[in-house]
Amino acid sequence: MRIALIGQAAFGRAALEALAKNDEDQIVGVFAPPKDDPIVEGAQALDLPVFQFGRMRDQEAIDQFKSLTPDLCVMAFVTDIVPMDMIDAPPKGTIQYHPSLLPLHRGPSSINWPIVMGETRTGLSIFWPDDGMDTGPLLLQKTIEIGPDDTLGTVYFGKLFPMGVEAIVESVELVREGNAPKIVQNEDDATYESWFGSAQAAIDWAKSGREIYNLIRGSDPQPGAHSTFDGQKVRLYDAAFVEGDSAQVPGTVVAIGERVEIAVSGGTIGVGRLRGADGKVAAREYAESTGLKLGVRLGD
Repeated sequence: MRIALIGQAAFGRAALEALAKNDEDQIVGVFAPPKDDPIVEGAQALDLPVFQFGRMRDQEAIDQFKSLTPDLCVMAFVTDIVPMDMIDAPPKGTIQYHPSLLPLHRGPSSINWPIVMGETRTGLSIFWPDDGMDTGPLLLQKTIEIGPDDTLGTVYFGKLFPMGVEAIVESVELVREGNAPKIVQNEDDATYESWFGSAQAAIDWAKSGREIYNLIRGSDPQPGAHSTFDGQKVRLYDAAFVEGDSAQVPGTVVAIGERVEIAVSGGTIGVGRLRGADGKVAAREYAESTGLKLGVRLGD
């Protein structure tokens, strides 16, 4: 098959390199954001044509895509709006990677939200995009467990990233062989969440310790769950939650060592690294450089 790939970042590059190993298909073009990007470097290393447009829905981009006459389009980490003129152009269709078990967690931050919500499993979907937000028929899905101490980083880089690359390769093989299913999503089970950004990562110390811990895990490494100390924003990483009783007001610093221990409802949360105005540093270093002391209440 003649394959056009639309993607970006390290995941897009990994998918590209995996597909390029296949002698049965030809990658006829790589569409990337108009900036330096790992997928651009990967395509250039493979001597593949790269096309970079400000918007995929611009007519110039659409015309360039159609001129390549791809049999199949593969979308691997796409944040731009890809028009239906492109999606429908290849005779074998377009397939897309999404890091959740659709129809659950449609939307742009589908890895953060399951962790923040305290869910114990998630996964990935390869689907056939349509004109909705992650609503097209499913080709295949794979499930992973979210461990009690998993973070956004461990779930994505340790699980969904490598499994997603393998799933794209498997899906392309199914399309080539004519065995790729199109399973309509069950709208009764559908959920949608918008972007998970800094505003959503603000810590409310009145919530339970488990909820706060899930927020920190689902924000690590990006965007970083945050509170304030001495009028400055501080982001918390490398957290551990210990259940128990605490006589201290939630948000109060109760110990400083290898971790800064903070009282929460139902226990304590220890954070190994914090990021303030001077960047991310180890807990003890942060306390020494900022004057953080026992008894201080974050968020005041």
